[in-house]
Amino acid sequence: MAIKFQFFTLNNDRKQFTFLDMSSSTFLKEKETLLSQGFEVLDDVIYAETSEEAVEHYKSNYIYVLEEYKRASNPYYIIIDSIKNS
Repeated sequence: MAIKFQFFTLNNDRKQFTFLDMSSSTFLKEKETLLSQGFEVLDDVIYAETSEEAVEHYKSNYIYVLEEYKRASNPYYIIIDSIKNS
């Protein structure tokens, strides 16, 4: 099951980032704290199985979105994914 992660940057520098698990019970408080420290929400939410995977996706600068689209729009991958998820 994918987890939603939100990424934040400091001074709009993609190398200075942190992220939060949006399903955490402390998410809103932690987000408020980061925003008060000058962090800004960056990009869209990233869905990933682990925090490591989320960071990989973040660092890929959304190349993974194109890969997911390619998988979702290719009938071969749709069939394979449906078999794997059965």
